Amino acid sequence: MINNPLSDLNFIEGEVLLFDKPYRWTSFDLVRKVRSVISKHLGKQKIKVGHAGTLDPLATGLLIICTGKKTKQIEKFQASEKEYIAELFLGATTPSFDLETSVDHSFETGHINKELIIKVLNGFLGVQEQIPPSYSAKWVDGQRAYKKAHKGIEVEMKPAVVTIQEIEFLSYENTLLTIRIKCSKGTYIRSLAKDIGLALNSGAYLANLRRTKNGDFLIEKAMKIEDFILNDSLAQIAS
Repeated sequence: MINNPLSDLNFIEGEVLLFDKPYRWTSFDLVRKVRSVISKHLGKQKIKVGHAGTLDPLATGLLIICTGKKTKQIEKFQASEKEYIAELFLGATTPSFDLETSVDHSFETGHINKELIIKVLNGFLGVQEQIPPSYSAKWVDGQRAYKKAHKGIEVEMKPAVVTIQEIEFLSYENTLLTIRIKCSKGTYIRSLAKDIGLALNSGAYLANLRRTKNGDFLIEKAMKIEDFILNDSLAQIAS
């Protein structure tokens, strides 16, 4: 008999599952796939499954997925502090603040060095107002902001209060800045990237983002969706 971890889980009573979200998957893509595997495993069509904190399609990393009665804890997990490793490309901007859209402006970077970067980063610590990207899932006049932005409609985004608890310089090479951020719920790292570029008297966009922590949950404990699917396939073979 092949050992199947899924058989030890009670998805109806509720489980908290940690996944490493794949690149270019939406958070809902992952929820939908997990729900499909669980429904097939249990032979049930309806099972509560939800995620605790959206990750953009171009981001990877820790996504908490709750099932059954544990979905009641989603708000608690969403409210937890998050940690990210972000790569910022300095010297250019994009309308979406990341690689979803093409570069629209270029800027000088010759004056930028490690000392200046650290000074600028320290200025972002604490409570502050942040304007979310227009290419985001924020609701504006009854519609997702990104839907308007993709149509070329100008979107007025209202500022939100966020907190940056920690921001650490990791490396800077060939205009690519890598930083670690610990922040509150609702912080857009894309917006932070754009604001850092402005503070450096240049421009910046988010080139890569990985969530490494959500509250007490760590990316090291997360599983790949391929492993979750494989476990279900092995269970069917063994039965």
